[in-house]
Amino acid sequence: MEHYNYIGKLLGDWSLEPSHLGAIAFRIALAFLFSAIVGCERATKRHPAGLRTFILSGITSVFAALCDAYMTSVMGVQMTLLSPAVLLCLATISGKSLLFTSRNQLRELTTSICLFTNASIALCIGFGMYTCALIGFIAMITCIVVFPALETFLKGHSPQLELHLELKSRNLLYEFITAIREFGLHLDEIELNPAYATTGLGVYTLKATIVGKKLQDSSHAAIIDALTALDCVAYVEEIK
Repeated sequence: MEHYNYIGKLLGDWSLEPSHLGAIAFRIALAFLFSAIVGCERATKRHPAGLRTFILSGITSVFAALCDAYMTSVMGVQMTLLSPAVLLCLATISGKSLLFTSRNQLRELTTSICLFTNASIALCIGFGMYTCALIGFIAMITCIVVFPALETFLKGHSPQLELHLELKSRNLLYEFITAIREFGLHLDEIELNPAYATTGLGVYTLKATIVGKKLQDSSHAAIIDALTALDCVAYVEEIK
């Protein structure tokens, strides 16, 4: 580990000893700091897993790594036990935090992955892999802070559309399909939204591809506005 753990070498041998009190305090504080930064970013966007959740997941992970490091280096235990158990528990919790809205939109996927990634980084800290943890933390922050704007731009100019569609009546579906084909959209898939199946409303989830030359330079927002103007449409929005 020493040949790439430049931060550990810079701090001194004490930082690499799992039983050293200073190393334990430093690893807990570092995991707390990294987790708090990520948690603040999630909390400002009003996600369910916020500041406290990320800090607790980070502290739990670093303690698991500290216990495993102590057992393997001091007690002679041949395998780590708590670290994989923590990751398994957090993966289960992250999976259960995913939400599907009535419009077939998947919510909190990024937050769930962030929670798992944060725990993995905290495990690296707990094992004294400071350089690896710092690189992972920078990559994670870059992904959740810088990339959303790029992702929005790419999705907004993609030839594929996934839409939540509300028609004024189910009997108007054929009229809508005919209109979008003339408009320059190829209908790839359409299904009745099960959340509204018993209401009598014409609510659908559909996927379409932009094939018309006039639409290829148009943004998704402009296409949505044009679809909203159709007489048969009560409401339409893009599923993101």
